[in-house]
Amino acid sequence: MQPLLKISGLMKSFGGVNATDDVNLEVKKQELHAIIGPNGAGKTTLISQLCGTLKPDAGTIEFEGRNITTIPAYKRAGLGITRSFQITSLLLAMPVLNNVALAVQARDSHSFRFIRAAHKISRIRDAALAALEQVGLQNRASDNTATLSHGEHRQLEIAVALASNAQLMLLDEPMAGLGPNESEKMIELLRELKGTHTILLIEHDMDAVFALADRISVLVYGKIIATGTPDEIRSNDAVRHAYLGEE
Repeated sequence: MQPLLKISGLMKSFGGVNATDDVNLEVKKQELHAIIGPNGAGKTTLISQLCGTLKPDAGTIEFEGRNITTIPAYKRAGLGITRSFQITSLLLAMPVLNNVALAVQARDSHSFRFIRAAHKISRIRDAALAALEQVGLQNRASDNTATLSHGEHRQLEIAVALASNAQLMLLDEPMAGLGPNESEKMIELLRELKGTHTILLIEHDMDAVFALADRISVLVYGKIIATGTPDEIRSNDAVRHAYLGEE
């Protein structure tokens, strides 16, 4: 089966330091694939190249068999590649529903209407509410986004990705800054999305990674040193020495 995402020989350097160094990676459809590695390993640089905000120095990125290496970020979003950031990118001054409604409207580019607000169009409103229900925020739809907790902001970012009909969700540390209860909610949400959505997850929370991932790739100093199932990564000597530790 053709992978949804295929990365070949991806290179990106900053001041002579290779942030991504000949990265080769395949992500299968409906797979939750985690990328782990120490700080400075090049994880966010890799994600930035995949979503199009950073141009690689060499290598290719294929999505659904199409070479998208030189395609700009906004066109990749139109193909169904969405990214969540370590720092939230939501419109905090808007109601929760409006953030999601805008994603629905952007997805259906023919439906842009400047006279009526997106959240007032019944079809868009219904789709936005369905996405909020999927992440457990339907009761916060009318609340101002700024009033949500940090964990709820993370949930809302997932709702925005779902509403935009994401084919590939690039999640950059969705557990960052979450308390134990919020982390548990996020793990459960991602578990529910597994098998129906394709997710590339960057995460430092190893409990979450090993609980969720179908496969894990380990990035160290810009290089992927191993890819495998959670059990294979746990038992890999090179990974234990480079990152996980002897425990």
